[in-house]
Amino acid sequence: MKIREIEAKSILSKTEIPIADYVINPYIGCIHSCIFCYARFMKRFTGHQEDWGKFLDVKINASNLVPKNNSKYEGKYIFLSSVTDPYLPLERKYELTRRIIEKLIPLRPFLGILTKSDLILMDLDLIRQFKNSEIGFSFSTLDEDIRKEVEPGASPVKNRINALKEVHEARIKTHVFISPILPFLTDWKEIIEKTRDYVDYFMFENLNITGTVWASVKRFLEQKHPDLVQEYKKIYSDNIYWDIIEEEIIEFCKKEKLDCKMYFHH
Repeated sequence: MKIREIEAKSILSKTEIPIADYVINPYIGCIHSCIFCYARFMKRFTGHQEDWGKFLDVKINASNLVPKNNSKYEGKYIFLSSVTDPYLPLERKYELTRRIIEKLIPLRPFLGILTKSDLILMDLDLIRQFKNSEIGFSFSTLDEDIRKEVEPGASPVKNRINALKEVHEARIKTHVFISPILPFLTDWKEIIEKTRDYVDYFMFENLNITGTVWASVKRFLEQKHPDLVQEYKKIYSDNIYWDIIEEEIIEFCKKEKLDCKMYFHH
């Protein structure tokens, strides 16, 4: 793992993410090492030759770049993070995300956070100070053996669920992002049943194999689930599979009276 400290030129970026106005990424790279991560495209902007998940740039001056007393951010949705996880294990050492959140409080934005880590509990004291905020936890599986295969650097499933429950009990709005749905490996109904008592809504995203993601996913399947390689090839030669899954999810959520948001790639 290659870790280096850098100084960033800016920290707040406008975004086209549907729910947000701005994004903040305290780190470049991500050491969760998820085999399905779409953010690996960031490599071409960083000069890194290491595999995705094997490097991390720490923006040590990140909190100093948060503007002071600027009314333009009041009520705007600021999202942490879009191409990294704001609560990587090194957050314990650097506290970048904590210091950023602290600086955001006077700006009075709507704070949104998405993570695969229970480390977010360290910052609940600050998050409670926002009038509007929400925290999402991402799950691709509840099977810990599969979790270790597909997102080896992320927090264990049990830790995430416990953290979700604690955030919910702190009366902070929560959601679960079931992403990505891995065909034949992700049991999205099980994830819903395990977490529904602690969330305000669910988000769903299917596995996107564009760019270099397919090579990573294919290598994983060949090594761990060789019987699924041809099944995946069939799925991605005909989009009807995802049409069916999307319809099933929508019908299930309607039947169960669950608020759901779909972010499927077709």
